[in-house]
Amino acid sequence: MTDLRRRRREPRTDPTATPRGVQVIAAFKLFKGLVLFAVGIGAVKLLHKDLAFEVVRWADVLRVDPNNRYIHRVLERFLTLDARKLKEFSVGTFFYAALSLTEGTGLLLGKRWAQYFTIIATSSFVPLEIYELTKRISSPRLVVLLLNVAVVVYLVIELRQNRKSR
Repeated sequence: MTDLRRRRREPRTDPTATPRGVQVIAAFKLFKGLVLFAVGIGAVKLLHKDLAFEVVRWADVLRVDPNNRYIHRVLERFLTLDARKLKEFSVGTFFYAALSLTEGTGLLLGKRWAQYFTIIATSSFVPLEIYELTKRISSPRLVVLLLNVAVVVYLVIELRQNRKSR
């Protein structure tokens, strides 16, 4: 009986004991968190600069045609940003990056709380994604929705199987 109690309290920190699907989800969450962190830093660096000039400069660096319609769309969006909106965007990006990095680290370490945390966090975005799909249906939005639903379903199944095996 004591051995059973001890086994329940011991944290699962061996990454090889973590199922492959959970490892893939963890890697994706960590990658997303790092990308969002980089985007947040970029947003902070843009705070006191001429955004239109920076977009044109980056288009030149990346050798994109400045008359490209996509560059004009990006310019239109950047011209509507002011310092307050850029600060809000960076804070939101850093928050979402921290959320993704926490999920990814916990999942990679095989922590049970991370699975619950990921299920709750990912599920909370599903209604927003459905709302966005009702406004305008697009393949990327549909793929994101389906991937998030698949992650939630997989983690719920994984948690149930672990609970039954205990």
